[in-house]
Amino acid sequence: MRFALATQPADPERENEDFAAVATGAAVLLDGAGVGGVETGCMHGVAWFSGTLGALLLRSIAAHPSRSLAECLGDSIGVVRSLHEDSCDLAYRASPTSTVVAARVGGGALEYLVLGDSTLLLADGDGGTEVVTDRRLDVVGKRLRGPVDALPTGSPEHSAALAEYRDALTGLRNQPDGFWIAGPDPRAAENALTGTVPLDSLVSVTLMSDGATRLVDRFELADWRGALAVLNSDGPSELIRRVREAEGEDPDGRRWPRGKARDDATALHWFLP
Repeated sequence: MRFALATQPADPERENEDFAAVATGAAVLLDGAGVGGVETGCMHGVAWFSGTLGALLLRSIAAHPSRSLAECLGDSIGVVRSLHEDSCDLAYRASPTSTVVAARVGGGALEYLVLGDSTLLLADGDGGTEVVTDRRLDVVGKRLRGPVDALPTGSPEHSAALAEYRDALTGLRNQPDGFWIAGPDPRAAENALTGTVPLDSLVSVTLMSDGATRLVDRFELADWRGALAVLNSDGPSELIRRVREAEGEDPDGRRWPRGKARDDATALHWFLP
């Protein structure tokens, strides 16, 4: 099996809050999140949370093949909580969270888990694609973000509307009528999207943060087959370069309304035998 990985922070002067890693027969990708412009209540920060949870999760799913990915995620969230619950305010509304995508090969199948708005792209030998994305955040967000999308990205008015939007969104985090994401509560893992796919039906698996999927689902400059062609021919770095090019052509979000002009972007492309 071969892996190709690329990641790039939104701003080279700021920490990358995405995390991705691989082990034999397993891969994980996490996109850390807080509430923009406010303290997290955590002395470690969002990048620490996503990186620590990602490393623990990868170790767990590689070391315990008999346990489901959801069980491994729940255990890993619990361990991260124990590492900082005595020093950080995990009840604070802006406590760090993270999306999670995990995949593991075993018993002739690929097992996957998706929690939050990152994406898993499955490709078969005929060039067909299946996309697994947790859309619950999008559904909730569409109800709330109208004022945000009506304003130029980066303007003072946009920043104020974005803060109100994120505050409202935080109140729906890990709620039955809202969306689910990895945070302080291990029970979030029980609400992840999970499944298995016969291994002989696949040629590649790609894990992507929403900063990398923008080319398709935000900018609509490619479809999933087109994105897969870029990944196969030129790799994840080229996919991210095209995202950055589009972002640079629309810095104020007038053509493509969005919360962030640029976002951390990560893609992990896994070629199966």
